[in-house]
Amino acid sequence: MEKTIGTKVAEATLIAETERLILPGPAITEIAYLLHRRIGHNAAIAFIETLPGSNLEIEYPIYRDYIRSAEILRKYNDSNIDFVDACIVAMAERLNIQKVLTVDRRHFSIFRPAHCDAFEILP
Repeated sequence: MEKTIGTKVAEATLIAETERLILPGPAITEIAYLLHRRIGHNAAIAFIETLPGSNLEIEYPIYRDYIRSAEILRKYNDSNIDFVDACIVAMAERLNIQKVLTVDRRHFSIFRPAHCDAFEILP
């Protein structure tokens, strides 16, 4: 049985309490949009309100992350990968991050990052 988005968010919240988390800046917009669309407007608001007081480290792409993102989009052209996913991969490669916290298991399971064989996908 596939987990609901609410269950995945709850599991991600528990992980966030115990793990060091780096949140890519471009993912903030996507997370807020998905929460709004799938759970409701108040969920998106709650997420945004928690950012300033959270232990999340917000990391923004640098010039070479955009170049690498374009390469990743080109490589996975047939897989319907979006920019935010490609940017997360590029940033993870640059920062040598091997664990990815995402509700998008389908896309992240196909990536073959340059710095490791595959990502460990949480939750």
